[in-house]
Amino acid sequence: MRKSESVLSRYVPESSLVLLMPLLKEDPIELKIKKPRRTKFGDYRLPKKGERHQISINNNLNPFAFLITLLHEIAHLKAFVEYGNKIKPHGKEWQSTFLKISQPFLDQNIFPKDLAIILENSLKKGGASSCTDLDLFRELQKFEDSSKIPVEELEEGSIFRADNNKIFKKGPKARKRYKCVCLDNGKDYLVHPLAKAELIETIKQELSARS
Repeated sequence: MRKSESVLSRYVPESSLVLLMPLLKEDPIELKIKKPRRTKFGDYRLPKKGERHQISINNNLNPFAFLITLLHEIAHLKAFVEYGNKIKPHGKEWQSTFLKISQPFLDQNIFPKDLAIILENSLKKGGASSCTDLDLFRELQKFEDSSKIPVEELEEGSIFRADNNKIFKKGPKARKRYKCVCLDNGKDYLVHPLAKAELIETIKQELSARS
């Protein structure tokens, strides 16, 4: 197994490699596996003159989320190569490209059945990402650390620790997110309903440990 395939095998379902590696070889790509970023799972950057296309993916994603994110970014690359840089980032050209390159992975049953159904529905309706499609996001969360639960499942007033290690108190829902106060600095934040949270039973013990 070549080095690039060996590295990727730590992040994606092993059964996906037979389809994924040829796809990655079609264009000159520099794939970077990054530390978690709060605002995105991955990104694609247009190549500068004489350089390769650049794709980066967060290293903390579960294998199915990593694979979907990687296909998402490859679709950006393919859409750019075919249509140029005048198209909308998640316009119809990108949508059709994303569906086209993802279909073989669905046909070969790379994804669990329930996830495959939701992913295919998302692709057909032009879903931009697993962050904005809440049904897809919820399904992907089932493959995450089971000791943490989505913020939307906590009762209002619950005290929880977020992935950034800050402690929050859950407040009311404000449109699509929850207004939560950070007990570390007293500031209000809008927290995604599917953000993973570690419920804290005894806040005094947690705060005293920080002082």
